[in-house]
Amino acid sequence: MTTTLDFYFDFGSPTAFLAYKRLQQLQQQYDLQVNAIPMLLGGVFKATGNTSPVTIPAKGKYMMEQDLPRFAKRYQVEMRFNPFFPINTLQLMRGAVAAQQLGEQERFMDTIYNSLWQQEKNLGDPKVLAEHLQQAGLNPLPLLELSQTAAIKQQLIDNTEHAVKRGAFGAPTLFLGDEMFFGQDRLDFVEEILQQA
Repeated sequence: MTTTLDFYFDFGSPTAFLAYKRLQQLQQQYDLQVNAIPMLLGGVFKATGNTSPVTIPAKGKYMMEQDLPRFAKRYQVEMRFNPFFPINTLQLMRGAVAAQQLGEQERFMDTIYNSLWQQEKNLGDPKVLAEHLQQAGLNPLPLLELSQTAAIKQQLIDNTEHAVKRGAFGAPTLFLGDEMFFGQDRLDFVEEILQQA
C-alpha cells in the first residue's frame, strides 16, 4: 500500500535540500509517494514569529560547518555551502508552483536544488536562473511568465497559509496523515513508519 507524505519546502533551506535528497532515496526503497508543496519560508517565519537558525551566529556556524556536512555524508549526498546564501527565494518558489502546474515539478526541483546546493549558483540572478532551466531542458520563458500570474502568486500564499494552519514553523515540514515531522533530521522516524507499513 502506497504511503503519501506531504513535503513543505523552500529552496532557501539547506535542510530542505537534504530532506529532498533523502526522500528520493526512500522512494527507491519503499512504496512512498511524496507530495512536494512549495511554500514561502519568510511567510511562515512571519506568521509564527520564528527566524532562521543562521540568525544566531554560533548556531549557524555549527549547522553549516558540522551538522549539515554530517548528514550529507550519512546520506551520501554532495552538498556545498552557497556563497550567495541567503537569497530571496520568492521567484523560485513561484516558479515551483508554475512548474507543478506545467507537469515539470520534479525536473524543476532537481535543477533548482542542485544549482543552489551543489553548484553554488546565484539563482537570485534572473539570467543565471534562465540559463540553468534551459540547460535542464526546461523552457524558461513560459514557465517564468506563468510564475508571475496572479493565480500562481495566490497559490503560493495559500500553500504557505495552509502549512502554518497545519502547524509548520519552518522548513522542511513533513506530514504523514496528521502527524508532523519537522526537519530533515526527523526522517528516521518517517522511515520507521515506512518499514512498518
